[in-house]
Amino acid sequence: MLAPISKSRLIPAAILAIFVYGLIAAMLGTLLPELSRKYGLTPDQNGGIALAQAIGLIIASLAVGPLIDNKGKKTGLLLGLGLIAASLFVVPNSPAGGLKIVFLALGVGGGIIVTAANALVSDISEERRATTLNLLNLFFGLGGLATPLIGAYVLAGNTIALCYLVAVLTVATFLLHAVTPMPPPTGERGFKLGEAGQLLGRPILFLLSLLLFLYVTCEVGVWNWLPRHLVAQGIPESRALGILSLGFALGLLVGRVVVSRILIKVSSPTVTLAASILMAITTYAMLQTKDPFLAGILVFCAGLAMAPVFPTTLAMVGDAFPKMTATAMGLAITCGWIGLAVSSRIIGAIAGDDPSQLKTALLVIPCASVLMVLVTLVIRPMLMHKKA
Repeated sequence: MLAPISKSRLIPAAILAIFVYGLIAAMLGTLLPELSRKYGLTPDQNGGIALAQAIGLIIASLAVGPLIDNKGKKTGLLLGLGLIAASLFVVPNSPAGGLKIVFLALGVGGGIIVTAANALVSDISEERRATTLNLLNLFFGLGGLATPLIGAYVLAGNTIALCYLVAVLTVATFLLHAVTPMPPPTGERGFKLGEAGQLLGRPILFLLSLLLFLYVTCEVGVWNWLPRHLVAQGIPESRALGILSLGFALGLLVGRVVVSRILIKVSSPTVTLAASILMAITTYAMLQTKDPFLAGILVFCAGLAMAPVFPTTLAMVGDAFPKMTATAMGLAITCGWIGLAVSSRIIGAIAGDDPSQLKTALLVIPCASVLMVLVTLVIRPMLMHKKA
């Protein structure tokens, strides 16, 4: 007999899953300065590692939607958490040539977690999906805040201890999920191959996927590249990691708390449009200064601007696709990770062997933000008409 499903138990499970993903989202950016010194890696080689992680994210999010819809979210969450823990235990002893493989596996685990956790959160409160997703995703910001902060100030740059610490937290989260009853898959919401054409035949899915493609280019571009850029501008590494943590990650966290209330009265498309405009302004500004204090303020503002976009876009996907929800979310998230893969190679190629060129290369981020504004202007009347 199946154990009863309790939303009060689902919420902490979802929180921890999203928190773990926040921890690993900031992991590559936190480790890159140390890995670059240890192995003599250039920005172009850094881009190759980021690309490997992005490919893992793409593979996972593309494949995991049907798995979750048919086998349940618990299966996906346990698989993702297991891969993340195993990868983190391997990172400290990996040779330079093995880093791409390890981060590929870490990307696969992360991609599974993002889709499964957001699909689980989406089920907790269908009536206020956008508000709930933003509230729960603030713990992503908390995880992103914790990794560089602990790495820089608590462990004093000890990357081995950082990897093991996050791995142990991931194992603890795995055990909690293993004993938490979760909703089984249902035929009504499950993936059916015969209905895939209806899913892919709706332009709104492609537009929302394009929005995530551009957004992830921006957000993960900051996570992965900002510390190296700041170090190249003459800012000490510990200060650069502090800016990533207490600037960007804290901005994401605070922004999601604030916007969860705004979304009760303001529509998701309107919030996303405003956020895209602010992203274009703040991400350009943060690249124009070498002053650590001003950089921290501008990076915090960029985090505030970005805060609502990912969870609110996923909420719009959930609203548009009440059936095959995880599959639709998985397809949209896949496009997001493709944005990471493309931008990582572009940023790495522009910078080449010269870290000082990262300032020019990272202009990819405000350019993508401007394109987000244009895409949102197309999406907004479509979703507003549907709601009316």
